[in-house]
Amino acid sequence: MSTESIFQTHLVLGYVAWLLCFGAHILPWLKSMDRVKAHRAIATLHSFRFFGLVFLLPGVVGPNLPASFATFAAYGDLAAGLLAMLALITIRIRPVFWLFVVAFNLVGMGDLVLDYYHAIQAGLPAQAGELGAAYAIPITYVPLLMISHIFAFYLLLRPQPKATQAVTGEAAVS
Repeated sequence: MSTESIFQTHLVLGYVAWLLCFGAHILPWLKSMDRVKAHRAIATLHSFRFFGLVFLLPGVVGPNLPASFATFAAYGDLAAGLLAMLALITIRIRPVFWLFVVAFNLVGMGDLVLDYYHAIQAGLPAQAGELGAAYAIPITYVPLLMISHIFAFYLLLRPQPKATQAVTGEAAVS
């Protein structure tokens, strides 16, 4: 099996495994929370995206990892992670919290989509070994990040029932 085929198989199976886990465990857990707590949990996950800077570390990634992929992926992840942290820090100032929730989800999902684009343009699947120790990031972490962004947008765009707004006080602070 070629490097490209192995990488693509790993990537698809990463999405399958996380979709199964998300549907069976994470989704029911997030749905049991109010909207703020669910977004706070998602922001907590994304606050670790500073780890994407590892794509710039020689010795962790191979010397031939395409810079067109590595640089954008590293700094895009850092930006999304910092915005997620700002959302967590501003939890008590709801209008600012919501601003950062929207921002980290837009920046974070945009980063992942553009990372896929840059990876394809640079032929990364055929050079997946250049990811070195960072190989696990696109296979195990990125699928969960993408799925959680999609769910976050679902929560953001879903109309809130009036009874829920009255109980949580979101109508007054959103």
